[in-house]
Amino acid sequence: MGKGEQTRRRIVAQAAPVFNTHGYSGTSMAELTKATGMEKGGIYNHFASKEALALAAFDYGVDVMRARIAAALAGKQGAVARLLAMISVFAEYLENPPVAGGCPILNTAVEAIDTEPALLARAQAAMTELQKLIGATVKQGVANGELRPEADPRRTATICTAMLEGAIMLARLYQDRAPINHAVAHLTAYFDQLTIMAPPAAPPEAR
Repeated sequence: MGKGEQTRRRIVAQAAPVFNTHGYSGTSMAELTKATGMEKGGIYNHFASKEALALAAFDYGVDVMRARIAAALAGKQGAVARLLAMISVFAEYLENPPVAGGCPILNTAVEAIDTEPALLARAQAAMTELQKLIGATVKQGVANGELRPEADPRRTATICTAMLEGAIMLARLYQDRAPINHAVAHLTAYFDQLTIMAPPAAPPEAR
């Protein structure tokens, strides 16, 4: 990796918490130069615009999310174990967000819906990726007989992401992790309802 690419990555990593905390509109170039330790011109040597840096910073935050989910899924067998592992990642967001400021998908989506189409498209793509991962896990669970046939992949993915992101928003709003705890408990019970229980083993004399 060349020196220029190293500098670019450093700028992105240092700018990501600023954008994720203050939002795109609320982030000034003065704040970015302070966070990165670079002059405005130095930043623009690597990024054509503030928007280009914001997009790269968002991608950085999503990459951190992906890495955390991948680490949580490592070695997990079965659909329910994998779904619970994904939930556990979001359950840590109040105390240990992927980027300072909370969930980058949630924060970016809320701000960009009516104002920043490029950032909105990035947030949509990231959320779609997450929902597809959850949906594919549910689909596999149905296929292998672990989950009930009525477990709908798209509906389950929507329920999971809506509940988790809503709980993160409430937890940050009140600085209280109770909403996250409630969401995790509810989703855990929901997965239990979707799980096909294995029949009890037959006694030895009946075998």
